[in-house]
Amino acid sequence: MSTATEFDRSGPQNWFTKSEAWLDERGKGAWIAVMVVGFIAFWPVGLAILFYLIWSKRMFNKSCGHGRTHSHRHTERMNRRHGFRSSGNTAFDAYKAETLQRLMDEQEQFEAFLDRLRAAKDKREFDQFMDERASAPRDEAIEDENADDDADTGKQSA
Repeated sequence: MSTATEFDRSGPQNWFTKSEAWLDERGKGAWIAVMVVGFIAFWPVGLAILFYLIWSKRMFNKSCGHGRTHSHRHTERMNRRHGFRSSGNTAFDAYKAETLQRLMDEQEQFEAFLDRLRAAKDKREFDQFMDERASAPRDEAIEDENADDDADTGKQSA
């Protein structure tokens, strides 16, 4: 008696999985060739392969066929260009790593300093605003009192 897991490993699922892996090893060109042959042989088969490629995102995957993507190669190229690759001299590599770490620490300290500077400027501007706001009602009250005094003085002189 066979179990469900044994059944899944045999039969149509097995040849499909093997052929899918075989095509993935050969890259996008192999998938396109199979799709074209499917269109030539029987158009619904080609259409089904096209839908499968789009649904599984194989059509838009930038795989180069050897398990590495273009973005991985781009990252390696950038690392070589910017000096993150080992030079072979362990003393120099240690010095380079220490210098880069020191520069990153200095950059973090400078950014923290700029944040404190911005916060102090914002606090100064806010305090100035609050002082102006607090003095505005006092000025209005003084003007109102002066206006009342002028009105009273005008009535007394009349």
